[in-house]
Formats: sequence, structure tokens, C-alpha cells
Amino acid sequence: MDSSVSIDLQPHDGGKRGQDGSAPPYSYPYPGPAQGFPVQQPPRDFVLWSLFNTIFCNVCCLGFMALVFSFKARDRKVLGDTSGAGSYGKTAKCLNITVVVLSLLTAILIIILLATGVVAVSEAVQQNQNRNSYNFGN
Repeated sequence: MDSSVSIDLQPHDGGKRGQDGSAPPYSYPYPGPAQGFPVQQPPRDFVLWSLFNTIFCNVCCLGFMALVFSFKARDRKVLGDTSGAGSYGKTAKCLNITVVVLSLLTAILIIILLATGVVAVSEAVQQNQNRNSYNFGN
């Protein structure tokens, strides 16, 4: 029982051949983080943060502008333009930070104005009651 086995060591290209019938050049797999090369993260677009700011904290329409830049960043990322996506993403991030800071300052200012207004109104009511009680006494 002599059976011979032959092993084909030629690269298998799935039937893809060049125009001249030759095999396509061998391509190496991308070295991932296991081989020591860092994996570059895609640029962020901050769409959810921009949407939140547009709905809840739209100070001077900056939330809407952040949403526009976020969509531009996402479009650039889909097209493969990482530098353009990074630029639009940074602009959206700066606008979102500005919106949050301005919204917090506005809320704090409103709370301070309401607190001082309530104190002023209560003092005015107290003075008015004192005048009325004094006028009824005479």
C-alpha cells in the first residue's frame, strides 16, 4: 500500500489572475497591535453630545452649529478623510464645551437672580405689611 500525497505550496488566489495570466503579488496582512504596531483610532465626531446640546442647551444656536460640525465630521470619516474629520470633530468638541459652559453660567445666573429676587420681594412684602399695620393703628 504505497500511497503518495502531494502538497501544493503555491499561493491560492481564488481564481484571480492578472491580465497576463500571472498570479497577483502576495499581500501581507496588516500588522495589528499583537505585532507591536499601534492601532490608530478614528477621529471622534461627538454627534450624541451635539444632539443633546441642540435639544437641551442650545445657547445662541451654538448647539445646532456643533451638530452641523459633528455631521460634517461623520461624513468625512465615512469618506476616509481622517484629517478633515479630525478638524471638524475638534470644532464640534469646542462648540459643545462652549455650549455647556454658557448653559451652566446661565443656569447659575438665573438661580442667583431668582434667589435675590425672592429675598427682595419678601422684604418688600414685609415692609408693606408693616406700613399697613401702622396705618390701621392710627
